[in-house]
Amino acid sequence: MIRKNCTTNYINSVDGLRGITIYRRCLLLLLLLVSLNQVKAQSPEVTIEDVRFESEGVTLAGTIYTPRHSHAAVVIVHGSGQAPRMGEFASLLAKNGISVLTYDKRGVGESGGIYAGPEVGSNNVDADNLNLLAEDVSKAVNILHQRDKDTPIGLIGFSQAGWVIPIAANKNQLVDFMVLFSGAVIPTLDQLIFQHFTNGKSDFWDSHTEAEIREYMPKAREAVRNEPGRYQLDKFLSTDPLDALSTLSIPGLWLFGEKDIQIPIGISIEVLNALKVQGKPYEYCLFSTLGHDLTPIGTTQPIAIAIHWIKARKALHEK
Repeated sequence: MIRKNCTTNYINSVDGLRGITIYRRCLLLLLLLVSLNQVKAQSPEVTIEDVRFESEGVTLAGTIYTPRHSHAAVVIVHGSGQAPRMGEFASLLAKNGISVLTYDKRGVGESGGIYAGPEVGSNNVDADNLNLLAEDVSKAVNILHQRDKDTPIGLIGFSQAGWVIPIAANKNQLVDFMVLFSGAVIPTLDQLIFQHFTNGKSDFWDSHTEAEIREYMPKAREAVRNEPGRYQLDKFLSTDPLDALSTLSIPGLWLFGEKDIQIPIGISIEVLNALKVQGKPYEYCLFSTLGHDLTPIGTTQPIAIAIHWIKARKALHEK
């Protein structure tokens, strides 16, 4: 069953987290929400097939999970780490009627190429790397489309995918929707600044406020611009997801944890609200007790909501 102390709040305001009204609802999907155990009981038969495909000069290795009756299809987009294909998550989605292509990240597992990340001393949120990863995602979308041209295809991912997914969706018109868990809606430079401020402290929000963040961010941003070498960012090219999100017209769902210390949720929500005012079909959920990790043991709401939202895409696709 869904934990009662994991409250889902839907925020509908142009002013961010300050002075807003929090409604205890989320996209009206909570009216339909059932536990994942109940959903699993209806799981269709799933076919699993390993695949390989080419992208930007290398071969990437992955697996396609295909349920007997598919409501939609998704490519799983990685976070920032050395992520192999996500079989457990893919299997869960497939058992709920969603076809999935998941693959080993570039330079990881059986995939070719070079992995870029902090573990190997490189900046994995550099614009060149994000664009390269987005090309990989776009090629994966093409593979899914070749298998089933009538099923809507989307992108689903975590954390760093918040930058990669909009870029990939902008590159490939076959993408029909996107789902982002803890995906920042701010420039990569701002995320680095925010992470430096929170310094990984899990209790950060016990002693800090949204007002402090909004006061700190512009000052720190200006300091970096004035002395980029001092912060080792003199060769760093920042990526702003707004560039892609402002041109896209496909539906998007963001899921956030209010206690996140990796990305500034308030500012990200403010950007989304501004896009919504412009008519963009973007929605989001805010979980008041969760942090950057939206899937800790015992918490099923974020994934259950994402599954219901994705399955609804087919009905909308057929209209």
